[in-house]
Amino acid sequence: MKPYPFTAVVGMPDLRLALVLSSISPAVGGVLVRGEKGTAKSTMVRALAGLLPGVDVVDACRFSCDPVEPDPACPDGPHAEGSPAHRRPARLVELPVGAAEDRVIGSLNLERALADGVTDFQPGLLAAAHRGLLYVDEVNLLHDHLVDTLLDAAAMGRATVEREGVSVSHAARFVLIGTMNPEEGELRPQLLDRFGLTVEVASSRDPELRVEVVRRRLAYEADPDGFAGQYAAADAELAADIEAAQRLLPSVKLPDDALRQIAEVCASFEVDGMRADIVTARTAVAHAAWAGRTEVTTEDVRVAARLALPHRRRRNPFDAPGISEEQLEQALQDAEPEGPGPDDDGPGSGTPPEGGETSGPPPSEGGEEPSGGGRSGDEQKPVGAGEAFRARRFEVKGTGEGAAGRRSRAITTNGRTIGVQPAGTKDGHPHLLATVRAAAPHQRSRGRSGAGLVVRPQDLRFARREGREGNLVLFCVDASGSMGARQRMREVKTAVLSLLLDAYQRRDKVGLVTFRASGAELALPPTISVDAAASRLDGLATGGRTPLAEGLLEAARVLRIEAVRDPLRRPLLVVVTDGRATSGADAVQRAKQAAGLLAGNVTSVVMDCESGKMRLGLAAELAEHLGAEHVPVAEVAADTLAGAVRTRISGRAA
Repeated sequence: MKPYPFTAVVGMPDLRLALVLSSISPAVGGVLVRGEKGTAKSTMVRALAGLLPGVDVVDACRFSCDPVEPDPACPDGPHAEGSPAHRRPARLVELPVGAAEDRVIGSLNLERALADGVTDFQPGLLAAAHRGLLYVDEVNLLHDHLVDTLLDAAAMGRATVEREGVSVSHAARFVLIGTMNPEEGELRPQLLDRFGLTVEVASSRDPELRVEVVRRRLAYEADPDGFAGQYAAADAELAADIEAAQRLLPSVKLPDDALRQIAEVCASFEVDGMRADIVTARTAVAHAAWAGRTEVTTEDVRVAARLALPHRRRRNPFDAPGISEEQLEQALQDAEPEGPGPDDDGPGSGTPPEGGETSGPPPSEGGEEPSGGGRSGDEQKPVGAGEAFRARRFEVKGTGEGAAGRRSRAITTNGRTIGVQPAGTKDGHPHLLATVRAAAPHQRSRGRSGAGLVVRPQDLRFARREGREGNLVLFCVDASGSMGARQRMREVKTAVLSLLLDAYQRRDKVGLVTFRASGAELALPPTISVDAAASRLDGLATGGRTPLAEGLLEAARVLRIEAVRDPLRRPLLVVVTDGRATSGADAVQRAKQAAGLLAGNVTSVVMDCESGKMRLGLAAELAEHLGAEHVPVAEVAADTLAGAVRTRISGRAA
């Protein structure tokens, strides 16, 4: 069945342009496509492969060497001048989210290395994608070390493997394309920066456009070949235009005036480092070639900045990507050497808002904090959080086997080697010495003759490694009226926001349970999207009595469900409360019983929000019933913990 035609995809002009520019100039660094589910992200990416010109490759070369300029370090080389070659279509290689590192970068055939003394390197997906497209769907769910490997190869144009005494390097020039749904979690800012371009896509709200999308999709499913034939001419014309732009690309000049504009724009948006300037310059050159020009103009810089800068201006993980059009036009105008600025007056003619911020309401300022005082009356308005700080690391007790992360100890595919394990238990990196030891006693019975070692599959041993895992951090937050007193909720939200930022950096899943008035609710089901948790926290209102027991029972229910869905991801429960229980008859006794259900089964932390001179110590009692660590809200910050430790040490020394 033929793939969906590229020109048949309706709408999404920015995505179409970004994919075309990356095809013209792979040095741009690829494209990250962000958008909600069902927006045809994957459909358009897969259709792009059919537009790329075919490539000439050396016969029998597993690394797709160009016969005109073969890779001198090719593991299948060296290739003599005039080696037999053939032409094949450009490849679209898809990298599954659950792929192992050896499958991505390649691996050594350990049995042949030991038995025959031959270094037999099996190429991975990076080699298969050379001179083509490498597509990662749901790239935000890919393990960080694999993302680092991909982006390093895309930036350097080579893949290098150093392991088990083998050193292999081969060319790996490809167009890297990743798609993701931000609701399922974000990429770290450091990784976002490594993608050349980014595009935000969303489904259209225009009924006519939506009708056309459905009509075309149904027509394709009814007759794929016939539908593709209707757009074959348009696709062929677009492919010819891309090939013409690729030929023109080396002739495009980047004048100093355009370079000044690029530098002015990047400085205006306060992006980190110089990668933004370089990517914007390469994109502007590719856009000029696409437009048939031999010199970069202001319009090329404008288009390049819109594609290369939105994801680089994020100052922290909770900032939404995007750039201000007014700020962009002002920066372009400021960089003009003389005379009038852009062709139109546009929004850039006025004074842009400081920092270019255009989204979201301003934070609450200086108003009176709710004095709630625990009365069972009205709901209080949401209180904003302060600036997040570096939080202490809380971790789950014991050693797990969950997804790789940066919080708790776990047996993972990365980390330090702590032992060996036979094949089939939980394969990882081969352990050469242990394999030799396992095979050595059987050489005489196996009739060994010569220098080679006779190795059987049962002899293979793999390294057992200990690293860090990501956990499920479930916040159970008291939103009763007593939490609104004396600016307490602002302090609480700041601490929880800081813990959310810590969870983001440690690759955790997060969930949010709140309780107030007479019940509890799951405000956010467990998700990788820490941004969503921060948004729900920001809108959290307070008021009413304190149903502590209901909150703990709801947290227990959520943890039971998640244990079935993701059994290897261990939970960490963070209860944020002052310890009061005031809702319903026997509220205190029911809270103790609910805590007893969780005690011993879940690693818990009680964040004590009680303040003032007269303290009841109820949160400390709750922590004792839960078997949890008791942490006053003022001691959540990492530097506060370090200061307390230094004070205790100095006191002992005195």
